[in-house]
Amino acid sequence: VDIFLCVGGAQGIFSMAYGIPSSTAGIEVPSCDVIVGPGNKWVTAAKSMVNGHCGIDMLAGPSEVLVICDDTANAKVVAADLIAQAEHDVVARAILLSTDAATIDAINAELDAQLSSLPEPNQSTAREAMKQSFAVLCKDINEAVSLSDDIAPEHLEIQTRNAMEVGSRCANYGGLFVGTDAAEVLGDYGAGPNHTLPTGGTGRYTGGLSVFNFLRIRTWMRVDDKVGSQSMVEDSIVMARLEGLEGHARAAEARKL
Repeated sequence: VDIFLCVGGAQGIFSMAYGIPSSTAGIEVPSCDVIVGPGNKWVTAAKSMVNGHCGIDMLAGPSEVLVICDDTANAKVVAADLIAQAEHDVVARAILLSTDAATIDAINAELDAQLSSLPEPNQSTAREAMKQSFAVLCKDINEAVSLSDDIAPEHLEIQTRNAMEVGSRCANYGGLFVGTDAAEVLGDYGAGPNHTLPTGGTGRYTGGLSVFNFLRIRTWMRVDDKVGSQSMVEDSIVMARLEGLEGHARAAEARKL
C-alpha cells in the first residue's frame, strides 16, 4: 500500500481518478489506472463518469440474493439469509425459488417473525427491500435453475437435496453457496469467495473482482521467416484491397519478396 486516501463517496472516486495536486502538507495523490470495489448509488454514478478516463471493475447495482430450495430446506435458515441481504439497502432484492408451496409458506412466516425482532434501522430497511423481493413456486428444480440463470443473481444459494449437483447445473451467478451450512454471510466475512460480485443480471457475461482486473492482455509479433510469411502477406494485400484500404495493401506489399 502506497497511499491511504481518507475520503469516500463520489468525491473519493473523482480524487482517485483525476488525482490531487500536492497540498501544503506536501502530499500528492496521483491519478490511478483502475478503480475497483462497490459503493452506494452515488459511488456507482461517479464510477460510470470516470470510466474511460481510468478503468473500473463494474457498475455494481443493488445487492441481491437468490435461494433455490425444496421441501428439505430449513425455513428458519432460509429466512435469515433473505433478511441478511435485505438489510443492505432499501433497493436490495431477496428472491426465493422453491418447488414446495408449504416451504414457501413456512419461510414467509419466519420472515415475519425474524423481521419483527430485527433492530432499527435494519428492520425498516429490510422491510422496504422486501417490497421488491419475491418468491416463485416452481414445478421442479429444472425450472428453478432456468429461472435463476435468467436472473443471474449476485449471490446464489442452493438448499436442496443433492445441492452440489443442482449447483453444478447453474450457469449464471456471481457467487455460489452450496448447502445449508454455506451461508452467503460467511463469504462476506472471510470464508474465501469474492465479496465484490456482478449484480443486475451482469453475471451472464462477467465475474467478480479478481486479480484479472489488475492484469492486461498485451499481444506482440515478430517475423523471423520472411519466406514463410509470404502467404500471410498475400492474404493481407487481398483483404486490404477488398476493404478499399490501399495504404494497407501497399504496406503489406512492401514486405513481398
